[in-house]
Formats: sequence, C-alpha cells, structure tokens
Amino acid sequence: MQEIELPPDGTPLLLPNAKLRYFEQFFDPITALHYFDTLLKETPWQQDPITVFGKTYDQPRLTALHAFNTAPYRYSGITMNPHPMTPTLNAIHQRIQEVSDANFTSVLLNLYRDGKDSNGWHADNEKALGKSPKIASISLGEERFFHLKHRKIKTLRLKVKLHSGSLLLMEGDTQEQWLHQIPKTSKPLTARINLTFRKII
Repeated sequence: MQEIELPPDGTPLLLPNAKLRYFEQFFDPITALHYFDTLLKETPWQQDPITVFGKTYDQPRLTALHAFNTAPYRYSGITMNPHPMTPTLNAIHQRIQEVSDANFTSVLLNLYRDGKDSNGWHADNEKALGKSPKIASISLGEERFFHLKHRKIKTLRLKVKLHSGSLLLMEGDTQEQWLHQIPKTSKPLTARINLTFRKII
C-alpha cells in the first residue's frame, strides 16, 4: 500500500474515478482540541451490534448521529435515528459550508478510543445518500491512517495520515468506485473523533 501526501491547502487531487480535497489545518490546534474535548463529553455515544457474514458483534468504535432533520440513517443492518444538531456541530458545519457547496443535512460521528478501534472497508454509498454523494470528513485528536482502494483497479491502494483539525472532502465518484477504512493498529494510540457530514435524502 502506497503512502501519499495530499496537497494541504485544498487543491484537488484527481485520482481515477475520484476527487479529494484536503485542508490539513482547517482548524488550528487550539480550536481542534476544544472541539475534541467538547464533543467527547457532550455526544451521546453508543455502540451498536453489527452483523457481518452471519456473525453479530459490537462495532469496534462508538458512534452518534445528529441531523437538521429527522431522517434516519441505515447501513450494515443498523438504523440510527438522529439527535438534534448542537451549537458545536452547527459551528463546524458552517465552517465546512465555506469551502463546499454541498447541502449537508446530517453528521455521523465516530469515536476511536484507541488503536484497537477501527472501521473496515466500506463506501458511503447507501441509497439515501443519492448518486455520487459528497462526504466531508473532520478529524480531531489522534492521527490515524486512512486507507483507500479502487474497486476495480487492484493496484490502486493508498494510505494517508489524517491530522487533527483537518478536513477531507471526498467528491465525484469516490464513494461509487473506491472503498476506504480506518484499520486497527498495535501502536499505542489515544482517542480520535471523526465527523462525516453527508446529505441524507
């Protein structure tokens, strides 16, 4: 797997069937730490059971869904009903809207408590997200590697380290043609919060 560095200033990186924009210092370190501490405390975290290949187990991370509407989000046999948006999430959302024309309605939060928590290969391509959905991903806390692989071109396997306070915008056909994951690691890591803003229709 090839490690790459994304342009840190939001310059689009065009890959086969994908468009990525990365803002490495979208939030300064003090603001990022403030948001991390606030979200860690005020978010109604939950750990849902998930069924994969007939086996049910607890997801290896904690999650929460917030939205401007009441539309549920369904994935991997899980149905999440949203909590109202908070002032903290509103502030982050408004900042993202300055660099994206997507009309995001919802945000899925993931808490990776340590290196053992993970998120396996998947794409954010549920029917409720519409065709070629745009996803805005905010990282807070511990740095983690983000893996990408093309569905058809098997040699296209990439990884990038996401910094605290960064924003990664996944646009174009990224969700339809690529998979991504946050893998487990044996390294001693502290907590990371990831917010993925999306439009649920």
